[in-house]
Amino acid sequence: MTGPSGVFETATEQETSTAGEGLGRNLGPGDVVLLYGDLGAGKTAFVRGLARGVGANPDDVSSPTFTIVQEYAGTSLTLYHVDLYRLEPAEIDDLGLEDLVAGDGVVAIEWAERWSGRPDDVTEVRIEDAGDDRRRIRIDGMGDS
Repeated sequence: MTGPSGVFETATEQETSTAGEGLGRNLGPGDVVLLYGDLGAGKTAFVRGLARGVGANPDDVSSPTFTIVQEYAGTSLTLYHVDLYRLEPAEIDDLGLEDLVAGDGVVAIEWAERWSGRPDDVTEVRIEDAGDDRRRIRIDGMGDS
């Protein structure tokens, strides 16, 4: 995995999306982005930016809570947006996420802490409330060397 690692602070949803776009521009086939953060932290806004970064329409991105997996075709690859929030561990096991991440798209998974089978070579994005509508976004590209 390549891309920007570090800590970023944002004050608006647009800035959070822009942080995602920066990462999205550096993603390639088979990359996995695991997103962590409380409800309303900005995970979906970040994924809108990922979509823009891979050449997909960010306006198509919505929280996939009820559809579980949404697919967005980009100019050079597909972004798969997964939300594990409402699923039990057995349901997560039945999703076949291993097959999805072994494919040639980019996979972004919200509530990734619920997935026990996550791979090691991933990018982790942690979004935290920094007070006064600010967000602290920590991006760790586990495959960076």
